[in-house]
Amino acid sequence: MTISSFFTRASRAFNGHPVASKLLVLCTLSSGGLLAYAESQSNVGSPSVVDDKPDESRKKRVVVLGTGWAGTSFLKYLDASAYDVQVVSPRNYFAFTPLLPSVTCGTVEARSIVEPVRKIIKKRNGEIKFCEAECVKIDATNKSVILRANFGTNLVGNDEFSLEYDYLVIAIGAQVNTFNTPGVKENCHFLKEVEDAQKIRTSVIDCFEMAVLPGLSEEERRRNLHFVVVGGGPTGVEFAAELHDYFQEDLVKLYPMVKDLVKITVIQSGDHILNMFDDRISSFAEQKFKRDGIDVQTGCRVVSVSDKEITMKVKPKGEVCSVPHGLVVWSTGIGTRPVVSDFMKQIGQADKRVLVTDEWLRVKGCEDVYAIGDCASITQRKIMEDISAIFKAADKDNSGTLTVGEFQDVIDDIIIRYPQMELYLRSQHVQDLKDLLKDPEGNDRTEVNVEEFKLALAQVDSQMKSLPATAQVAAQQGAYLSRCFNQREQRKENPEGPRRFKSSGHHDFRPFRYKHFGQFAPLGGEEAAAELPGDWVSIGHSTQWLWYSVYASKQVSWRTRVLVVSDWTRRFIFGRDSSRI
Repeated sequence: MTISSFFTRASRAFNGHPVASKLLVLCTLSSGGLLAYAESQSNVGSPSVVDDKPDESRKKRVVVLGTGWAGTSFLKYLDASAYDVQVVSPRNYFAFTPLLPSVTCGTVEARSIVEPVRKIIKKRNGEIKFCEAECVKIDATNKSVILRANFGTNLVGNDEFSLEYDYLVIAIGAQVNTFNTPGVKENCHFLKEVEDAQKIRTSVIDCFEMAVLPGLSEEERRRNLHFVVVGGGPTGVEFAAELHDYFQEDLVKLYPMVKDLVKITVIQSGDHILNMFDDRISSFAEQKFKRDGIDVQTGCRVVSVSDKEITMKVKPKGEVCSVPHGLVVWSTGIGTRPVVSDFMKQIGQADKRVLVTDEWLRVKGCEDVYAIGDCASITQRKIMEDISAIFKAADKDNSGTLTVGEFQDVIDDIIIRYPQMELYLRSQHVQDLKDLLKDPEGNDRTEVNVEEFKLALAQVDSQMKSLPATAQVAAQQGAYLSRCFNQREQRKENPEGPRRFKSSGHHDFRPFRYKHFGQFAPLGGEEAAAELPGDWVSIGHSTQWLWYSVYASKQVSWRTRVLVVSDWTRRFIFGRDSSRI
């Protein structure tokens, strides 16, 4: 076998085989997060095949906006042969966003973490079409989306066009939240997209090259080499750690004349960095940054940013101070994109922070529209809103009282319909339902009336929690929604969801249930921290190697997996590349 024929066969093996035809529309921007992509497989296996009789008319058209974590996960598991499918996104690639901080310093190359959308959809069962365009308006009344292509002005064709849909899946993601702080958009770098990481990489080298030019005072050199990170979350902390390693391992050898002038500062409005992690991880990260010489300023709120200074207010003292900077990276959270905000006004959600959906990811107030990923938030129904209906459904003999046996008959449906119930039982260490129905003195009761039943479950809703805006959540939502689409007709005849307490029958599907697989926080110096299921915490060098193995395994394709591992290997042997190209 010749070398060329070997690579030809290998390429065919990796790229999969061609697919049939259909049409569905997708569009999402990348969202931040830690673990995620392949872990969503826990929610869904291989796509289910719809067995129902074929529709004699046209197939349903589904327009899904986006190719980020949510949109790509939806696309990965969807049975495209059952629908007309079209992917729409302003980016023609999927990006593994948890590695964006590594791209900023050349630890990993940008092309190593992206996979072309057309290669992803090529492997699916059924034809999926792709349009590289941006959604500028969602017309809920006419069930259509207005799209605009952003190509060169000398190209022939219509820049703006529309697509009608039967089902719309919004997975547009979110944009950086500046909190309307003056000067942020003009003078700060963001770390949300691949292009952002590439700009930061170039700017870091610019700062060093400018600092070594002759004729500058020491004060000017210090200003150029002061790198400020606003936001002490996972992205900001990982970037600060990557930048510190980049300087200590590579740049100090190339710019020895300014090695004592470099400073990295992390500004956090809260009392601790990584405050969404376990306290042990937060404390370890702060101690390590202190040892590494990274200045962590907690309890500080940025009030303005100019091209030369960043002004912040120290909360405990109420003082306002300004510090010079060479580069500022803003990583403080996410906000709603304009097209989503406009859509929210149309459907009566103008007063909401993000697009609101129910537990089945359906947008409230708009029929046949779904939203997944960072652009949406699930509103979990409170159990106390339905407590009377639950009691009535459980009281089969209409006696006005509920026995332990009657309660046991509906507890499984309650746990499925209201996830907070399971969390409450776990937090209270309830081993037997009899314990839940005990009187205030702790005595067993054989039956309870409706008021006693309400009192027994009064604290259940305190366990309600909103899901974090991470890649892990978005990927699981995409996989769940694809399963719902794959089994839509089947579940109409054979529903799998919990009973409807306020009416007869059952819900077609179980509500979306997020399963947390843990999260990582790389801290530099070949050390990382991990928060794992079961309240397990892992910190140190071994955790960094676990991070390497997990992130390599979760790549979207063998091509990106090989590229990422080779980039890590190259860095270990040759160091990072400091060329500005």
